[in-house]
Amino acid sequence: MPIVPDQPVYDSPQPGAPNPAGQPAWGAPPGWNAPGTPPQGWTAPAGTPPPGWGGPAYPSYPMPGAAYPMPGAAYPMPGAAYPVPAGPGAYAGWYPGIDPQDPLVNPPHGGIGPWFARCSAALRRGWRQLLPIVLLTQVLPAAVIGVLTLVFSPEGELATAPDSAPGLPAGFWGQLFAFYGVLLAAGLAFGLLQAAGWAAGTWVVARQAAGEPTGLGAAFRYGMRRALGLWGWTLLVSLLVVVGSCFCLLPGLYAAFALALFGPVYLFERREPIGRAWRMFHSRFGMVLGRVALVMAVLLAATVLDAVVGGISGALFGVEPMTAVGTAIGAVAFAVFGALLAAPAYLAQQVGLVVTYAEQRAQEGPVNAARLAAELG
Repeated sequence: MPIVPDQPVYDSPQPGAPNPAGQPAWGAPPGWNAPGTPPQGWTAPAGTPPPGWGGPAYPSYPMPGAAYPMPGAAYPMPGAAYPVPAGPGAYAGWYPGIDPQDPLVNPPHGGIGPWFARCSAALRRGWRQLLPIVLLTQVLPAAVIGVLTLVFSPEGELATAPDSAPGLPAGFWGQLFAFYGVLLAAGLAFGLLQAAGWAAGTWVVARQAAGEPTGLGAAFRYGMRRALGLWGWTLLVSLLVVVGSCFCLLPGLYAAFALALFGPVYLFERREPIGRAWRMFHSRFGMVLGRVALVMAVLLAATVLDAVVGGISGALFGVEPMTAVGTAIGAVAFAVFGALLAAPAYLAQQVGLVVTYAEQRAQEGPVNAARLAAELG
């Protein structure tokens, strides 16, 4: 009988087992297959990867359907979205149905950089149409209200009572009520024109992003068609902000931020603009707050600049400039100049709120510039 050794002899060490020098060679017994290997004589079906191929090493290649990372881009952590370009020099998460190169819609989690890039691109595309709209519907009303303020402002000089004590000038209360009455009437009348301007500007921004033709005549026709409804919602939102400010400045400011997107909601969706704007703000609080705060900061800067111009005008022409022709002309010129200085802020507000609304729509589901332009009607 053949002598069977106490231990099997293999030609090579087992996988993972050491083979120090001087140890005998080990060989596999006849007919033995390593775990996980096919039996001898087995042929792999067509299309099967060659032996030893274990698939692409993560994260060298993206998941099926995802765009390939740009050279030099950082690779994501396991389970994260693959980065794809989303604006000049920026990256955003990959989401099905979202075009990261859309000129109007910032993809989910795209960040503030692509948002700002889309706002800048919208201004570059549409400033030739947006500037006349803003000048006619925003700057002109502001200039007229500024001149009315000069004309109907109550006298600033205090009168002297019989006991030598300072007192209000004669007819002060009548002048005060007339002043605020004129401003209220002008604000209501110009509010309709301003609403038409906001609607026309939104139409221009959305259609240009979708690559559709735009013209001033068509923009104004659309704006006038939607002006009455937008004006009504603007009055309601303004009332809510004023009521909040009566309790304290903070509630009024909070209402202004939380309802800032009511205009785009009304124009694009035509339903419950106050409720939708409120929910958008609170469902993504930090994101919407940051975008709206940037827009509000531009408006605040324009307000401060206008106040500085008004202060210079008062120092040059006095508190009652309309009493003489020369001072009246100078004060009116300064009022118009202050209104013109606010034009860039109106442009930033128009574009910033539309791009912010488009970004929030992308957070809810796939959307692009063409769809948004079609929703305007």
